[in-house]
Amino acid sequence: MEKHKIAVGLDIGTTKIVAMIGRKNDYGKLEILGVGKSKSMGVHRGVVNNITQTIQSIQQAVQEAEAAASEKINEVTVGIAGQHIRSLQHSDYITRANSELVIDETDIDRLINQVHKLVMLPGEEIIHVLPQEFKVDGQAEIKEPIGMYGGRLEANFHVVVGQVSSIRNIGRCVKSSGLQLEGITLEPLASANAVLSQEEKEAGVALIDIGGGTTDLAVFKDGIIRHTAVIPFGGNVITEDIKEGCSIIEKQAELLKMKFGSAWPGENKDNEIVSIPGLRGREPKEITLKNLSKIIHARVVEIIEQVYVEIKNYGHEEQKKKLIAGIVLTGGGSQLKHLKQLVEYITGMDTRIGYPNEHLAGDSDEEITSPLYATAVGLVMDGLKRHERKKAEMIEEELMAEQAATSSEHEINERLEVQKKERRSFLDKLTERVKEFLDNAE
Repeated sequence: MEKHKIAVGLDIGTTKIVAMIGRKNDYGKLEILGVGKSKSMGVHRGVVNNITQTIQSIQQAVQEAEAAASEKINEVTVGIAGQHIRSLQHSDYITRANSELVIDETDIDRLINQVHKLVMLPGEEIIHVLPQEFKVDGQAEIKEPIGMYGGRLEANFHVVVGQVSSIRNIGRCVKSSGLQLEGITLEPLASANAVLSQEEKEAGVALIDIGGGTTDLAVFKDGIIRHTAVIPFGGNVITEDIKEGCSIIEKQAELLKMKFGSAWPGENKDNEIVSIPGLRGREPKEITLKNLSKIIHARVVEIIEQVYVEIKNYGHEEQKKKLIAGIVLTGGGSQLKHLKQLVEYITGMDTRIGYPNEHLAGDSDEEITSPLYATAVGLVMDGLKRHERKKAEMIEEELMAEQAATSSEHEINERLEVQKKERRSFLDKLTERVKEFLDNAE
């Protein structure tokens, strides 16, 4: 089996850590070779708060995946999320020295680099700068300015910002687990790649990824990501409410939520009761399912309303920005009974549950096609894309080497460097900086 064909996604979540090994099959579909899952011990709301416990959880998930796939894992693509991620809209412009020349890649790079110089809060760093639309000499709504004439190039940007320390802590955990950090990807983007179709992204869609500690939102329109947000509540808060409201332990609360939980309280009758064993010889507790779903309903409404505020911030009400494809729910929390109906009721938008099966091979295990694994599938896809890019670069370098006979070595090296620079995304640069920091910290 060729090693370059295999990619590993590592989803470091609040409730679970998933290591997933995959490769492309002959039909270009994703074939999952092995999955490892462990309880996440040192992560709170998407942020590492105990390095030692997180390392142990990562190692456990990795070993399980290695055993299932009979493969050794060396490099991983890691997802970043958590309450420290925030986004902002920013407009910027450059004045070109010569408006007689057409706008090219270097002008756009110059404009993007200017946005990277924005002053952030202490300890924050820009992770992503995503151009929305451009203006050339005041002419608005330009999607692709390359090849146009103009003296002033403007753009609206969606800027994603995160805490440097949180990103470095994830890098530290990965390295200490005996793994190489191959790439960093924003988790809402990974989930979106796994569950959304290109048509939905074009029409306008809001992806809501309900995890254990956080709920991630990504809004797409015209094929471009327009808005991202992280709401610091997820499935764990619902479990906590059940625990407090019914005076039971966390394990029992989680089981109740999974087995009998519903987001719609009208579904249950008053006489539907479930009995919970008492602790150390105490009397068993009787809980009505109506009361249980009332507790769940109250918290889910709060989460969905917060997400809806973010969707409206993007401007869903405006005809120009209407999200025709509605809402797609994914993540472990999306499996809650009647959640789809409740989201439709609150937002008035068409809703579906997002399963990561569009890109998976037909014979995939049913468990893997669960929304629970959407982020991990997206991370594997991202890792495979990186491999393809590296392969294309290698082929290009070989072709350039063949041309060495007709060009000077200096010219070739210069051209190679320019091409490499252009091709590297900012997340690749961020990955390199995290790697550098970890090497220097040794």
